[in-house]
Amino acid sequence: MTDPDDALTGHAAYEPAATGHELTTTPFEAVVETDDEDGETRYRVVVRVPTLDAVVEGETVAGVVEDGWFDTLTLRLDDPEGVTTGLESIDTDVSRDGREVRVEMAFSSANPERAAENAKALTEYVEGTWVQGIVPGYEYGEPAASLLDRASRNYDDT
Repeated sequence: MTDPDDALTGHAAYEPAATGHELTTTPFEAVVETDDEDGETRYRVVVRVPTLDAVVEGETVAGVVEDGWFDTLTLRLDDPEGVTTGLESIDTDVSRDGREVRVEMAFSSANPERAAENAKALTEYVEGTWVQGIVPGYEYGEPAASLLDRASRNYDDT
């Protein structure tokens, strides 16, 4: 059986980081850490994304809009199991600290290769959900501008 850290190191989407493995396919800070709990491998995916106000340029987002955006993001991220393979339970915690949102998703898996793919899928789910929550009518800076442009191009291509 493959070691969990070896599976992450050997995966093209990850690079070893100071703690865990960083996912390199997203503009957000995303790290996967492993831990052995009672003989079971536990994976913790931590993704840090900016708040809406942090990416809006030239104006401040009203507190009620920012709070509504955060509440909606939290609700949308509450049930991520559908984007994974073989996971029935994922512990999800979403918190806000200033101009950053921290999303933590933890799960257990006996299959390190599948766990690496599931961790990537969860990070992409956070990215996609964050993009879906962008409120029209504002001018956006990075990384929102690039993500919106990519989404628009992908839509136009289909």
